Amino acid sequence: MIYMTVKEAAEKWKLGTRIVTLYCADNRIDGVIKRDNLWLIPENARRPADKRRRKHPAFGPSVSDELSRLLAAYAVMPYDNPDAVLDTVNEERVRLQLESEIAYLRGDFSKTLTCFEKTLGDDAARLWVCPAAIAAAISLGDYSIYTEIETYLKKIAKVHKGSSAAAYAELALATAAISCSVPNMVPDWLKEGDFSALDQLTKPFTLYLRAKYFICLHKFDAALAVSQATLDLSAQTRGFTPTYIYLHMTCAVACHRLGRVDEARRWLLEGMRIALPHGFITPFVELVASFGGMIEQCLEREFPDYRKAVIGQWERTCKNWVTFHNQFTKDNIPLILSLRECHLALLVARRIPYAEIAKQHYISVGRLRNIMIEIYEKLCISGRAELEKYIL
Repeated sequence: MIYMTVKEAAEKWKLGTRIVTLYCADNRIDGVIKRDNLWLIPENARRPADKRRRKHPAFGPSVSDELSRLLAAYAVMPYDNPDAVLDTVNEERVRLQLESEIAYLRGDFSKTLTCFEKTLGDDAARLWVCPAAIAAAISLGDYSIYTEIETYLKKIAKVHKGSSAAAYAELALATAAISCSVPNMVPDWLKEGDFSALDQLTKPFTLYLRAKYFICLHKFDAALAVSQATLDLSAQTRGFTPTYIYLHMTCAVACHRLGRVDEARRWLLEGMRIALPHGFITPFVELVASFGGMIEQCLEREFPDYRKAVIGQWERTCKNWVTFHNQFTKDNIPLILSLRECHLALLVARRIPYAEIAKQHYISVGRLRNIMIEIYEKLCISGRAELEKYIL
């Protein structure tokens, strides 16, 4: 018998490799066998039917209503035992969302993506899990998974233009832009603070992303004000959400950049006291490089048992983030740079002398150098050699 690999089956059936792997593990493909860590699928095997797929079209008109219903069913995590929240929800789709968030906070990014794959055929649930799935793809440095999610979100935004579903899709896409420090790719309504198209239940997360947007612009006072106000808005006595933890981190970053070191440390420790006792290390892993050693100091003094886990994951995911960032930036240069900046960057990448470029564009060499410094900062690169890899 002739067999095909998971990748070959995924291409043949127009599915993601993760969902095909799940089909194999669940024994939903006739004749599939496993050799070591490799699944072998009969070449004539049929694509399994998706039990979760609804009879109406994938992008039906009820996505916004369904998303609102799911958001209303969301439950906060108890301070003493966040995992207990899983026993309080009756709907599988809500449980998947909570499992994806808990897995992400603990650094189990593969599980987060598995939860995402399980939403195939359910647009409201899939849309809801997308922000966590994008963050997981970035942490794994898996650009191919991100592009799959990006394509899906852009289709949702186009088909449901003007609806809350479309706005949430744009919000999910903004998580990647902000993570890669590309603020001009954020939707205009988020820049302007007009959240009228969104369900009110998404407001804390939306405001968190707006605060991160301000950090990208180096508007740290604005970021701090938005974060503190949102914390007051979203604080609950019976539990917390991942957004609640991340708002503490945003306050800490803003205070640190403003030179208010003691306040930054206080916000950082408050977040650690909520998260670390439950193994939620990812919010601190993401920011190790942003605090100039403060995270390591806080861990050593207050949470020594978690220092190895946080720093170890940071060392692993830092390389993945760089890999993802470089590909994301390369694919979006026309959106990151202005038309003039793109033209100047192309000339510099081709090793044309600065004097000649400056003369062509009627600017001084000094002004050209300043423009190139701004371009390098936008692309997070150090000089012409790296620019050549992006442009050429």
